[in-house]
Amino acid sequence: MRIIRIATFVLSLLIGCWGPFVADAQPAASGLHVGLLYPGGAEPLAPRLKAFQEGLAEHGYIGGTNVAIEVRYADGKMDRLPRLAAELVERHVSVIMTSGDLATRVVQQATSTIPIVAFTDDLIGAGLVASHARPGGNTTGISIFSPELNVKRHELLMELAPQIASVAMLWDPATGTSQLKAIEIAARSRSVRLHILEVRALGDLNSAFRTAQEQRAGAINVLASPLLSSYNATIVDLAARSQLPAIYQWKEQAEAGGLISYGPSLLATWRQTGFLVGKVLKGAKPADLPVEQPSKFELAINLKTASALGLTIPPALLARADHVME
Repeated sequence: MRIIRIATFVLSLLIGCWGPFVADAQPAASGLHVGLLYPGGAEPLAPRLKAFQEGLAEHGYIGGTNVAIEVRYADGKMDRLPRLAAELVERHVSVIMTSGDLATRVVQQATSTIPIVAFTDDLIGAGLVASHARPGGNTTGISIFSPELNVKRHELLMELAPQIASVAMLWDPATGTSQLKAIEIAARSRSVRLHILEVRALGDLNSAFRTAQEQRAGAINVLASPLLSSYNATIVDLAARSQLPAIYQWKEQAEAGGLISYGPSLLATWRQTGFLVGKVLKGAKPADLPVEQPSKFELAINLKTASALGLTIPPALLARADHVME
């Protein structure tokens, strides 16, 4: 009995060590495993994983029952992605879900046979699939219009504060340059100066906001990125301290104290991704599955944050808001 107790204790320690990486520790009875590769500074928050599992469940796949979900996250260190992708490939998972353009490219380099379902900013612009209608290869997914949406967010900033002459953009270089090119054209048409501030890790944020103040930026546009999204609390805090209006990608960021956000529903998109993974588990080939896109976009405004910044939200903008935080 003593030997059994010791073995059980050691096993519990090993499971504890793997805790951050495995969403469903118990094996699936069917042997199906879904890998999830996330480049953020922490593993995806529970509501996102729950939404993903809800999408899977629409096809009858229940986490921990007939499918296991194995999460790998890079802790904000992009050089870890190849090793984490290799781990999932070595585990012979049935499908790999990826978040962001870089994670998708890394998995494509690791396997040409395991299906990939990507939740990305711009699948076509990043060169990850051949076309939306017929992706080809082993990759399909959700493309969320990030270049176009960042232009829309820039326009919303101008509507919110027309006097702004310069905007600082928090940019994750791992997302590529398509977002920058689109917004540069929009800014040029309004004679607005742009300051591109690279953020590769959490430690870059303080210097980025310091540079924004030194450059006399009038506002911040937080460009689309899984990494930047995972640093949301820090970004919202620094924007408040710097007294800079900032616009974000997800409603949850406005709920957490950000001034304004515009984009698709984060949870609906994770659910949509899970549903697409379920299709692949049912036997659909990624090469033949058209790339999907969000169908609804939400405008959220935090009036408490606006008041703290001394801003009055234009009535026309407020009337269009889907969510208003008092």
